[in-house]
Amino acid sequence: MALNLTSRNVVKKVLAVETAEGAGARVRRSIGSMNLRNLTPFLMLDHFHVSEGAGFPDHPHRGQATVTYMLEGSSRHEDSAGHAGTIETGGVQWMCAGKGIIHAEMPVHGQGVPEPRGLQLWVDLPKEFKMVEPSYQELSPEAIPTAYPEGKDGGIDIKVISGKSHGVESPVRPLGGCWFFHVTMKNAGATMFQDIPAGWTAFVYIWKGAVSIDENSPVQESFHTLVLSNEDGETGVQLTAGEDDTQFVLIAGEPLDQTVFQYGPFVMTNQEEIQSTLMDYRTGRNGFEKAHTWKSKIGN
Repeated sequence: MALNLTSRNVVKKVLAVETAEGAGARVRRSIGSMNLRNLTPFLMLDHFHVSEGAGFPDHPHRGQATVTYMLEGSSRHEDSAGHAGTIETGGVQWMCAGKGIIHAEMPVHGQGVPEPRGLQLWVDLPKEFKMVEPSYQELSPEAIPTAYPEGKDGGIDIKVISGKSHGVESPVRPLGGCWFFHVTMKNAGATMFQDIPAGWTAFVYIWKGAVSIDENSPVQESFHTLVLSNEDGETGVQLTAGEDDTQFVLIAGEPLDQTVFQYGPFVMTNQEEIQSTLMDYRTGRNGFEKAHTWKSKIGN
């Protein structure tokens, strides 16, 4: 019996314009910008470039997961719960901030080493997980499985950072549904269909080359985030490369039926919870016990 492959299409297109962020870093922000404030469960998508002397020194989080995926170079991290390490090119760190953590993210620079570039995605946590203990899932480049829709000798490979693609499943287990794929299409005209769970929010971010969605849509250029439709009967998305060596991420997540109240790095579901979070941070309690005593080695 033939599968029903009905593609989603583009309902919103946002250009991610490069701006300053952190201590001298440059980011292209699409989700979380004025043009695309929230896209449940997604809160923010940054395509970052960190030059020498710049970075993201000690800062707090509560209520969300932060997913850092390195496209080039590497980045060190360290936090108040005792975790530390380096995310290499092609590696991912999936951090659940839960009830509170302080951490630093600083680039690695050196002669002959590419400047760090990557993606950071913020995913809202379901209300029941906002006050859990912080946790990490980290995968080296070698530990991220790869799917080959046309076989290993074909022109498409998909790094399955989380979720399932063409029979390949990632070991990452997010708190809440979230699929994250890095797709590389070697040749213009290469095409694939990716299943997406019914009802899930989905988008594509292109950083190299160009992509068309569905059979009749125009070619979409680099640095655009493409929000996909979510209609009954749409089983996934048809993706076709518009140029050689096209690269993008396809990300999908289960929408959350909850309000979003965000104050900088704190994401809760109402104003009272934000006020409690600010009080916890000021007084060093409920996850922020080390907020005013801990200092990272890499951020200072």
